[in-house]
Amino acid sequence: MIPRYSRPEMAAIWSPETRFRIWFEIEAHATSALAELGIVPKEAAEAVWSRGRDAVFDVARIDEIERVTKHDVIAFLTHLAEIVGPEARFVHQGMTSSDVLDTCLSVQLVRASDLLLADLDGLLEALKRRAFEHRMTPTIGRSHGIHAEPVTFGLKLAGYHAEFQRARARLVAARAEIATCAISGAVGTFANIDPRVEAYVAEQMGLAVEPVSTQVIPRDRHAMFFATLGVIASSVERLAIEIRHLQRSEVYEAEEFFSEGQKGSSAMPHKRNPVLTENLTGLARMVRAYALPAMENVALWHERDISHSSVERMIGPDATVTLDFALARLAGVVDRLVVYPENMQRNLDRLGGLVHSQRVLLALTQKGVSREDAYRLVQRNAMPVWRGQGDFLTLLRADPEVSAALSGEELAELFDLGYHLKHVDTIFGRVFGTA
Repeated sequence: MIPRYSRPEMAAIWSPETRFRIWFEIEAHATSALAELGIVPKEAAEAVWSRGRDAVFDVARIDEIERVTKHDVIAFLTHLAEIVGPEARFVHQGMTSSDVLDTCLSVQLVRASDLLLADLDGLLEALKRRAFEHRMTPTIGRSHGIHAEPVTFGLKLAGYHAEFQRARARLVAARAEIATCAISGAVGTFANIDPRVEAYVAEQMGLAVEPVSTQVIPRDRHAMFFATLGVIASSVERLAIEIRHLQRSEVYEAEEFFSEGQKGSSAMPHKRNPVLTENLTGLARMVRAYALPAMENVALWHERDISHSSVERMIGPDATVTLDFALARLAGVVDRLVVYPENMQRNLDRLGGLVHSQRVLLALTQKGVSREDAYRLVQRNAMPVWRGQGDFLTLLRADPEVSAALSGEELAELFDLGYHLKHVDTIFGRVFGTA
């Protein structure tokens, strides 16, 4: 997590101040529940809240204590006792460190999820607006990077919109899966703390009860969460690579907005580079990289070890902060993307009508020509066009075997661009729910 790729609201979730505030709330809610059950004095629970609710936890002081105790939760509890006073002896009754750490991590990941969902909503809004703007802007569809058949630029963007709709649904599910609370004590048996305490804390923190927490919340939940972030990052990269390709000088159908005063190269003043989408490609690699250690964290020893702890201290902040930045940047790129319809049309026409080859193939078969012969005839006339030796329609009209089956007028009709776009509204209706 570095400032260059961090946005303040997401970074704040992972600050020591936020972490200690969540720890306090977990401990204070647990103490309140214990007081309601008659296990600790109600006056003690009230003292914890009254003295800790508005307290500013001293991060430096906690770090100082931890250098002696070598234990972060104990260091925090020691500092809390300095604030609360004698009643602090009733805090953490029957609890273990993982109850605090794991429940806190759940809260942080839920809050991070909410920001990421808002990011996705912003990106979806930008994609929808631009998709409708270019719903009928014709461009070439490519397979293997080679011209295939016509599509529209709006259809391209509609496809990405559908993909990020799926991403949003996956994140909603991942958020629900990670949103669990564990206040079950050592090895998760509730031997020294009533399960009702866990239920109360879960409700207060906006979480569900973890059915079985073997002292830790099972890490398959976390693995699925970070894997979901990795898949979303892959979708970010797919769109980023599409834009990078479209900005290539040989293509130049769209490009990132180039602001006044922006410089593209320290050596070549003419350069306008796709730096934002290249950056997104790199950031996506990092978010995906965090998924693997999360999966490796699943296999902990017995009821608990802490091999996952150091991993999560890194991947929790880094994955969420990086993806937050990437989604916001991508939404900005889409929103301000400069589109060149005239270049799209120029590229569409570059191959002299070859993009209509399938229509000619099908028309020949409908006239009684075998598919094998029809393919041979179309390909025979297509290959010279690749070499710059003529126009596809002209060559077809001059081919006696083709003209024996299709008149010149019938062939010309097969080169109608609108034929390829007749179901655009149907696809838009599927994606956006509108015709």
